[in-house]
Amino acid sequence: MESTTPVEALDASFDLVARQDAAEEALGALRSDVDEVKSRLDRVSRAAARPVLDGGGSARSPEVKGFVDGYLRHGREAELKSLSGAVPADGGYAIPREIDAAIAARLRAISPIRAIAQVVQTGSAGYRKLVTTSAAASGWVSEVAARPETATPAFAEIAPPSGELYANPAASQAMLDDAAFDLEAWLADEIAQEFARAEGAAFVSGNGTNRPSGFLSATTSAQGDAARAFGALQFLATGNAAGFDASPELKLIDLVHALKAGHRQGASWVMNSATLAQVRKLKAADGSFLWQPGLMEGQPNRLLGYPVVEAEDMPDIAAGAFPIAFGNFRAGYLIAERSATTILRDPFTNKPFVHFYATKRVGGQVLDSDAIKLLKIAA
Repeated sequence: MESTTPVEALDASFDLVARQDAAEEALGALRSDVDEVKSRLDRVSRAAARPVLDGGGSARSPEVKGFVDGYLRHGREAELKSLSGAVPADGGYAIPREIDAAIAARLRAISPIRAIAQVVQTGSAGYRKLVTTSAAASGWVSEVAARPETATPAFAEIAPPSGELYANPAASQAMLDDAAFDLEAWLADEIAQEFARAEGAAFVSGNGTNRPSGFLSATTSAQGDAARAFGALQFLATGNAAGFDASPELKLIDLVHALKAGHRQGASWVMNSATLAQVRKLKAADGSFLWQPGLMEGQPNRLLGYPVVEAEDMPDIAAGAFPIAFGNFRAGYLIAERSATTILRDPFTNKPFVHFYATKRVGGQVLDSDAIKLLKIAA
């Protein structure tokens, strides 16, 4: 074994000390970096947790900020005009697109028929759509054979009746003066709630006079798709003049299969909660319930495998009523709305409250009568 001289031992000791000092210095730098990262994360977390005024803070566009803070809070029309060049039309100013989109999103969430129907945005009140009532004829030919002329398909024009839908929420001036009051979100919620209540009834049973024509207002017939007139909805009778018969589950199965297979993809049930309470008690021959709860949060409840939509404006079970509808409403019912929502600030009518009078033109009508079937309480 080689012996180590005192000088070599001393050099080794110095080298070890130097390495320890370097390691401690590197560890200290690493700790400093970690502390800096933690400090930055804490600042970001505090900023994220800080309440944002008016739902947008500095991220809002100048138009939205001027509309909310200038016009809605304080009634400064000049500021609104200078920012966006807005001019009053039909008694109000057009809501900025960001707020209009928030209202539309809330409407889809709380308006049952709007959530499942076909919705189109229009630039004017006179929207029209052509619907074919018979398919073009076709045939088979060889590669070199003549192609005879086919029959011309027939079309029908759909012009959904429309009306002015309005909401008139109110807030006190003290609420508007409070900088922490989220006026933008409050207004979107209030307008959407009032719009949803009004249009919910119109889409189901509206008479078409200054409002949409509901699908229950369409003519009805017991005839099948081939024999029924265009625009008339087919119904199946329950077999009991006052309610369901002895085997109501069989009537529901018949209603499902009265709908064409193509329309059953995406079909849903529509009924109110009172009718649903009766339907939930129905059982199949083996004792199993026809109604099935959603297996996950956010998943719809199902009846015979199809989702159930609760629409409180549907009629209760009574003689001659149509308490249950089944169909593909995206193909069967059309909602046409003018995209711009207008609003008028009114601080004078009901002092000390400030009213926000919002209007929007909305229309609706049955689009494809083959896509919706009804269950009628009748013998």
